[in-house]
Amino acid sequence: MLKLLCVTAHPDDEAGCFGGILAKYSEAGVECSVICLTAGERAANRNGIAADEELKAIRRKEFADSCHHLGVHHCEVLNYADGALDRADFNEVTGKLVHMIRSLRPHVVVSFGAEGFVTAHPDHGMAGLFTSAAFQWAARKTRYTDQLHEGLTTWKAEKLYYVTTEFSLPERPAVSLAPVTARINISPYVNRKNEAFARHRTQAPLQPIFEHAQQQAGVYELFHLVATAEITAMEMEHDLFSGIREL
Repeated sequence: MLKLLCVTAHPDDEAGCFGGILAKYSEAGVECSVICLTAGERAANRNGIAADEELKAIRRKEFADSCHHLGVHHCEVLNYADGALDRADFNEVTGKLVHMIRSLRPHVVVSFGAEGFVTAHPDHGMAGLFTSAAFQWAARKTRYTDQLHEGLTTWKAEKLYYVTTEFSLPERPAVSLAPVTARINISPYVNRKNEAFARHRTQAPLQPIFEHAQQQAGVYELFHLVATAEITAMEMEHDLFSGIREL
């Protein structure tokens, strides 16, 4: 079975940034997993909830509901501090993602670039940095050897992608986005993507902003191919599993 792993920073990232491909590939029989690094407890939109722990619990449930709606096979929220991923222990976070990659054994890994995607959120950028290191290190016998002694084996995923776009948000900090190398048509799944985002009821004030951004993006989700298991020439792709389906 083909497998895809998506690493995000906050509940609602999975729908807002990756919802189209998660719905598309889940429906096609790909086993999709999402790992979210924080529970989003520092969100500006709190739906009247004052306590961080209460908001965490609610946002975890919203995340699970959204992932279920998108057809995700495995979803998990880790407990790193929202808004502080740049101060998290790099080796620890990367090690957890290495463990996930070695356990889930995905063929394709998707996350953010270091710029933090179109929102320029530092947590998004850090999620991409952790994921980039984990993608490489999961395949090496010299990294996190304790995991190998516990029975896991190394895993060399086939491809790593960053989500990207062709528009910017003037109200956000400037970003230098990765060029588009994969243009994935999600036209049959745009409504499901919107519905998944709506599962994040605490973030309802963001729904109009999200839908406007989706209108700008059209019926595509865009990605940049960062690394491949086998040396290959760069070319425009229309399927994240291109070249893998033949393996």
